Amino acid sequence: MIKLPGIIKALRRKKFPFKFIYSEHYWMVDLENHVFPIEKYRLIYRELLHMGAKKGTILESLPASEEDLLLVHTPKYLKKLKTGKLSQSEILTMELPYSPELMEFALFHAGGTILAAETALKDGLAVHIGGGFHHAFPDHGEGFCVVHDVAIALEKMKNEERIEKAMVVDCDVHQGNGTAFIFSYKDYVFTFSIHQMDIYPAVKSSSSLDVGLWSGDGDKEYLSSLGLHIPRIYKDFQPDLIFYLAGADPYQHDQLGGLNVSLEGMRQRDRLVIEEARKIHIPIVILFAGGYAYDVQDTVTIHLNTIKVAQRIQRKYS
Repeated sequence: MIKLPGIIKALRRKKFPFKFIYSEHYWMVDLENHVFPIEKYRLIYRELLHMGAKKGTILESLPASEEDLLLVHTPKYLKKLKTGKLSQSEILTMELPYSPELMEFALFHAGGTILAAETALKDGLAVHIGGGFHHAFPDHGEGFCVVHDVAIALEKMKNEERIEKAMVVDCDVHQGNGTAFIFSYKDYVFTFSIHQMDIYPAVKSSSSLDVGLWSGDGDKEYLSSLGLHIPRIYKDFQPDLIFYLAGADPYQHDQLGGLNVSLEGMRQRDRLVIEEARKIHIPIVILFAGGYAYDVQDTVTIHLNTIKVAQRIQRKYS
């Protein structure tokens, strides 16, 4: 006969059927009252502890190595980042105040996405409480993005022969221009972006498939447009790994977006992207990408809802 404490422990172990990747370095940088909600990482981590996440469920990220960064970024750009010798124009394009701590922030996020990719390939799904910096280019940072963590992790998995093909499903409100540029001539990567057209970036690189929406489109247009392509692109391309950028910024009260998607619409988006991947046993890395709600707690709630959706789906298909 199983004793009650044993049952409780077993249920707690099953509470999260996947692992999280996180580091306190994600929020230990001063962005000088920037619109980027750096505190969201700490708040999400705290909520996960309240939800029962235990040691062993949350993995500590390590900084990406220079060798990893060079899979995507130019030596000249990395030297500028390390020495702090970016021009004023380059800092303005990056739209973040440069500091050594910012570089550390970027390195730990890149290392976290690498660890998340490795973990997803083993477990079927992993959640990175961070990452998704899709505007970084090989030779410069842009749009709050210093280095391209997704491209670095993807190229590392490919370089180490852990995967043959990968897909990036980008549901941030802003088009993943850096992602599209980096992988534009690489047939082993399929890049998909559903985004708002009438906002940054003004010039959008071409993804494998772009779905452009407009300010005010709302849940119906957003979800029907997404559903036209998922799961079809999964079945057609058959990737070995999916990087899902679950941006919180399509939300109706976001400061930098205008797609007017409700909280329920965001949950339905997550359900479609994640479930259709796990249904056909494709490993998926979930990254939180952007989110700039007027109330940071709304952004935190959206990211936590993504986790809860993933939790139910992974239990169902693992």
